[in-house]
Amino acid sequence: MMIIPQDTSITQRETPFFKEDVALYHDMFDSFKNGIIITDAEGIVFYINSSYCKFLDLDRDKQMGKHCQEVVENSRMHIVAKTGKAEVNHIQDIKGVKTVVQRIPVKRDGKVIAVFGLVMFSDVREVGKLARKIDSLEYKVKLYEEELLNLRATRYTFESILGESEGMRSLKMEALRATANTYPVLITGESGTGKELFAQAIHQGSDRKIYPFVRINCAAIPKDLLESELFGYDKGAFTGARPGGKPGKFELAHRGTIFLDEIGDMPLEMQPKILRVLEEKEFERIGGSKLITSDFRLIAATNRHLEDMMEEGTFRTDLFYRLNVIPLSVPPLRERGSDILLLAEALLKKLSEEADMQGIRISQHARNALASYHWPGNVRELVNVLERTLSRLDGDTIQRSDLPFYIHNRPHKALRDGDAQLNTNGTKQREMDKNRDRNVQGLRSIQMESEKEAVIQALDLCGNNKSKAAKMLGIHRTMLYRKMKKYHLEL
Repeated sequence: MMIIPQDTSITQRETPFFKEDVALYHDMFDSFKNGIIITDAEGIVFYINSSYCKFLDLDRDKQMGKHCQEVVENSRMHIVAKTGKAEVNHIQDIKGVKTVVQRIPVKRDGKVIAVFGLVMFSDVREVGKLARKIDSLEYKVKLYEEELLNLRATRYTFESILGESEGMRSLKMEALRATANTYPVLITGESGTGKELFAQAIHQGSDRKIYPFVRINCAAIPKDLLESELFGYDKGAFTGARPGGKPGKFELAHRGTIFLDEIGDMPLEMQPKILRVLEEKEFERIGGSKLITSDFRLIAATNRHLEDMMEEGTFRTDLFYRLNVIPLSVPPLRERGSDILLLAEALLKKLSEEADMQGIRISQHARNALASYHWPGNVRELVNVLERTLSRLDGDTIQRSDLPFYIHNRPHKALRDGDAQLNTNGTKQREMDKNRDRNVQGLRSIQMESEKEAVIQALDLCGNNKSKAAKMLGIHRTMLYRKMKKYHLEL
């Protein structure tokens, strides 16, 4: 049994416990790959680890008891001991290599008794690598924050899509089914029909809703920048590239959804690359060699007729069939007559609240004008009309005369309603419109008759089976229902 003497002249340094502790600390510090040096308050070295000695090419045992300046060039350990102020992340030139060091004073009872030095990196270039990595991560976080703000500002769900017409109810049902899987979705429809609303609703209704919804408009980005936007780039990929590189939209959409709006405007030379990333879910940044994998769902939208583009050779057939797994065709507003006033009322409520003009209503004559207009700009045009009307409205009721002139004073509407007399210029314009419409109507009539006959024949051949008839015609079942309703065929 060992007895520890009570004589205070025998310090703890002479106990075996302390020796074991010191050995443990030595082993710990020697396991560090970074350099460690410890001096007393006078700058005398009483510990230096093997990694630092290897870097300095010194014999460790011979350095003990030397002044720090004799061991390490440009050392400031003795200065820190005198000032008592730590020096963190200082650059020190050692053997022609710029290193990043920490010098921390160790105090007891307010006095410096030692200084702990740590060489964080063997080469400052490693700090540069870390800085570039942090810069890349910061950029990615910034993009995520922007996307999050966009989502909060325009977060649409199926409840956001208004419409009670047969076509819209059927379309919403098809879109709802798409939330249960991860197949690509192709949304077609005229400009302003609300294609992005459906894209966001599908994303928000799926298991991916907690992950990013990343959108990109293929028509809005110059052709020479589109590839870098989609796939990103590494440092030095081209003149003007960010020093740390930049992640692309496919990379940012990992585990979420990427929405390619106006896919019909995708340059032909880019289409094979889009096809490959859809099939492989792998890609490389521009100027990079690392293969990046991203688990994304793709939703694309276009207001162009991709079938015609395929015949013209401006859109790849293989890409079309890869995209067109779940086709959704959003009907134009003119084919949703029963939805026009529903939308107008809902939009008016929202817009008037934003303009602090609550309680605005629409007169019956104005409702008739809105319902009978053909809306070539679809819902987007309806929003514009209501905004223009509110901006100059006197009172709390929208009259027909408050609507834009081209809506409330169209020649054929004036004749039918009998509530506006046309002047001479208006009469001339009416005649010009009639002649133009007559020429166009001839071609439309032929097209409609041919289309109607094709639908009837397909239904007859398929025994009135809608799914088979739609497949025979090469259209979606939802579209077939709309055609049948359009030509007053029994459903």
